[in-house]
Amino acid sequence: MIDSKSMDLHVVDSQIHIWHVDHPEATPRHGDKPLRTQDALAEMNTAGVGSAVLVPPYWMEFDNSYVLSAAQIHPSRFGVMGRFDITAEPDPDRLLTEFRKPGMLGFRLHFNNPKMLSFLNDSSGDWFWEAAASANIPIMLFAPGMLDGIARVAQSFPDLSLAIDHMGIGRGLRDEDAFTHWPELLELSRFPNVSIKLSSVPIFSTHSYPYLNLHPYLKSIYAKFGRERLFWGSDLSRLPCSYRLSIDLFINELPWLSKQDLRAIMGQSLNNWLDWPFSKPQFLKSTI
Repeated sequence: MIDSKSMDLHVVDSQIHIWHVDHPEATPRHGDKPLRTQDALAEMNTAGVGSAVLVPPYWMEFDNSYVLSAAQIHPSRFGVMGRFDITAEPDPDRLLTEFRKPGMLGFRLHFNNPKMLSFLNDSSGDWFWEAAASANIPIMLFAPGMLDGIARVAQSFPDLSLAIDHMGIGRGLRDEDAFTHWPELLELSRFPNVSIKLSSVPIFSTHSYPYLNLHPYLKSIYAKFGRERLFWGSDLSRLPCSYRLSIDLFINELPWLSKQDLRAIMGQSLNNWLDWPFSKPQFLKSTI
């Protein structure tokens, strides 16, 4: 086991939602008050997180203004994976215009209903995938139950960088029920352009820390994808534990991860994938 007191890590969170106004959609899953820029920074400073990728929550629809403002004010701490309407009229120029906004690192597409299936399963969204690949725009996908469509896109556009959110797990699933798709997810490792976000991990267990029932799944995905294609993330507003425990789960409880593995999974690999170099790095040092 690696003692976190003996190593320094620049921790990069692959997903935090922030929002600044009350919304009824937030309360069931994300708490009863907004998570604002200053709240995220305070949590990051306490937990020892150097920088984070901000994602607008789904109820903000395609409004990236608040997260972009946070990234522009705090460029050493925040970058943005913005929302983009792939169902609108095809317009590669619109995609490039959005991508070139200061603070934007790429886009996160939210495939949360059946009408979105066609944009993965047939050519409906191919203009978007082609434009993103041509412009080297990384794409994160929340698409539980749609692994076949992701495989089609990954194979059709091998230069397109894709990352699957939350290990491909849908909302409300826990324990073994959350991992029925695991063989199909691991099979996607055959596509070198597919990476996995190890985000929201504590959410998927009804057990207490250190969530021992999840360890075999984490070990198997590490064995298939390797450290360069795995990105730790918290999904802070949904965590059932402290921010720091979501980090300690990886640095203290997974003995098969070497120091080099941890440096990659906890930040370096995501920074490389996003072409987002460290700026004024803040290093985590254990205080427990």
